[in-house]
Amino acid sequence: MIPIKNMNFKRKLPIPKDIKEQYPLSKELANKKEQRDAEIARVFTGESDKMVLVVGPCSADREDAVLEYASRLAKLQEEVAERLILVPRVYTNKPRTTGDGYKGLLHQPNPEKDSDMLEGVIAIRRLHTSVLAQTGLSTADEMLYPDNYRYLSDLLSYIAIGARSVENQEHRLTSSGIDVPVGMKNPTSGDISVMLNSIMAAQHPHMFIYRGWEVETTGNLLTHAILRGYVNQHGESLPNYHYEDLEGLYHSYCERGLANVALIVDANHANSAKKYGEQPRICKEVLHSCRHSGDVKKMVKGFMIESYLEDGCQKIGDGVYGKSITDPCLGWEKTQRLILDIADLI
Repeated sequence: MIPIKNMNFKRKLPIPKDIKEQYPLSKELANKKEQRDAEIARVFTGESDKMVLVVGPCSADREDAVLEYASRLAKLQEEVAERLILVPRVYTNKPRTTGDGYKGLLHQPNPEKDSDMLEGVIAIRRLHTSVLAQTGLSTADEMLYPDNYRYLSDLLSYIAIGARSVENQEHRLTSSGIDVPVGMKNPTSGDISVMLNSIMAAQHPHMFIYRGWEVETTGNLLTHAILRGYVNQHGESLPNYHYEDLEGLYHSYCERGLANVALIVDANHANSAKKYGEQPRICKEVLHSCRHSGDVKKMVKGFMIESYLEDGCQKIGDGVYGKSITDPCLGWEKTQRLILDIADLI
């Protein structure tokens, strides 16, 4: 291999097919996921009146705490099954605004040690599989790196494209070949047209190069919007979940003739100015808007909520079990109350 001055090729990683063969998904679990996929898809096509809650830690930093969280979520799922579908947020790779900081389980299986991408690939597959096996709940993750999606393609029931990735052509084209819901976030600038262009691109078929293959996709009609707030020219966080924002998005959807007019509202990030305790209020305000507009009610399919076992966040190495080492999260008791309240309000 010809050396590149600023890039050291350390080792060649196993391709997704090899990792899947080494860490396979049983037929029983595959069938369970297929049933969940179908139930979730019916929400986004409008065939089901249930709501989807993508709920869990900002980053899945340790396997034991994430599994305990998912187990609690599974028990709660039984209570709200008639109205809600709970999808554990198992985010294993994290975008970093400046490039610094913890980049997720994929990079660092142990947050206090150096990066190990091979161990990371194995760790993320093992964690998503364990959540499904131990709780019966299939999971959500962010597709930060489109090439890595295939390592988890048989496990994920929901995929998010982040605010910094939504303009990227490769994310859009890869999403067009995925057969589960893909949520496109508005960019950090707040330009809704960027998000809608991304949805349109992903809903259409494409031919492109992916992982060294010429591939052809059929388009993913389950691709939809996620409103997460935005940052203005002064660096201030501003929300976009208010009634006027929702009405405006609905009309923009209709003007473009997009399939399955659908929205997930991210209750944290710029919508809450990262004040995690505001998430219950934000969810309830959106539900109030749904009661005042049939169009908004038709469009809003659920929420994204950042939640963990303990309130807030901590620094790496502080050692508080079940407390976020990235963005602050809502603790379990408040999360449980919020989920039950949402079930009562819809």
